[in-house]
Parts: sequence; structure tokens; C-alpha cells
Amino acid sequence: MEITGTIKKIGKVQTFGSGFQKREFVLVTEEQYPQSVSIELHSSRIDILDPFREGDRALVGINILGREWVSPQGDTKYFNSIVAWKIVRTSG
Repeated sequence: MEITGTIKKIGKVQTFGSGFQKREFVLVTEEQYPQSVSIELHSSRIDILDPFREGDRALVGINILGREWVSPQGDTKYFNSIVAWKIVRTSG
């Protein structure tokens, strides 16, 4: 899946106790009603955002991930993540 837009915000790399790393950025989509979408980069892919700056227009290859979580009280909740695997600078 791909999404096109303008990079609004680039976050810092976060490192967790397990050694897992992630970096988040916000992409504003280009449609009638633009959306600010939070997108994650994981582990070995966090560096693909380095050449980009806020305000750059980009085409982002994404995967949508979902997971189930059961609370200690037995309530089931579902969470979604949008994870980038490719970012290409576009003109415009």
C-alpha cells in the first residue's frame, strides 16, 4: 500500500529496554479532507527517514498492522499501527 503527502513532523528515535527501536513521523495526506497520519519506522528501517525534512513531499510504502490485547481484567482491545517500509521524495 502507498500513501502520498507532506511530512509535517519527524520524531526522534526511541529505544526500548528490549533493544527494539522505532521512529515516528506525521504525513499530511493529499485529498479533499487532508489527514495527519502518524507512521512508524521500525529497527533497521529507521534510517530511511534521515534524508527527509519537515515540509518534504513523499510517497510512503506502508503496511497496516493490527494486534489484539487482553487486559488483566479480561477486556479485549485492538490496536493498529501504520509502519513504513519505503519513503521516496516526490516533487510538487
